[in-house]
Formats: sequence, structure tokens, C-alpha cells
Amino acid sequence: MLKDKMSMPMNKLLCIWSIMRILREQTICEWAGVEPQKPEAGTKLGIALGTLGSGPINGVRHKPENGTNGWYIWCGEVMSQDDDFFSPLHVEHIQEYLPEVIEYLDLPPGYRFLIDGNNYEDVWYEAELLNA
Repeated sequence: MLKDKMSMPMNKLLCIWSIMRILREQTICEWAGVEPQKPEAGTKLGIALGTLGSGPINGVRHKPENGTNGWYIWCGEVMSQDDDFFSPLHVEHIQEYLPEVIEYLDLPPGYRFLIDGNNYEDVWYEAELLNA
């Protein structure tokens, strides 16, 4: 692979570097092609504190209601259906628990994300979340 890159013309290498640089400078919303909908200050999200540190980080955003911003965040492969799985947390405090999710919180309702801390990230839309 390195040999292949070494044989590339310099202008092609600069082009690849430029594309990578542009993509890295995009926000998550720009990358997803959506208008950002930043959670309002003072609103709450649901966070599964008991799952922190156990696998990939998942986030799902429903419609905001009753002082929440619609976000539910947990770690691991499975989201429990237990009533006490999520704890309320003011959005301003998320950086104390999962600072790596902050850049995803501007995604609008209906969006989900999955990140693993090893450069894997996925963002997708699920219309059903708006009806839940």
C-alpha cells in the first residue's frame, strides 16, 4: 500500500490529502447533509450511566418534549427496556461523562449515531423515531 502511494503523482497525493482535510473539517450535520438542531440550553437528555465504558456509544434522538431534548445515550450493544435504564442529565453536563458525543448532539430528531472510539462512526436517520 505504501509502495502504491509512493508511485502516485504528487498532484494526486495532494488531492487525496485535500479531500481528507475537508472531510475532517466538516461538522457531523454537514457530513449528514442536515440542518443542525442544537439542543436548547437547560434541556435534559437520557443517559444510561450504568453502561458507561462498556462498548460502543449509541445515541438516538426522538422529538423534544417536556423539558427534554429528545436524546437518549447508552454504551454497549443492547439498549435495555427497563424503566430506570436512563437517568436525566442536563445537556450542559454531558462533557463530564461522554465528551465525544457533543459533536453529534446537533443532529435533528429522527437521527441516530454509533461510535466506538476507534475511528468507527455511523450516523443514520430513522423516521419511526419521530412517532415513538
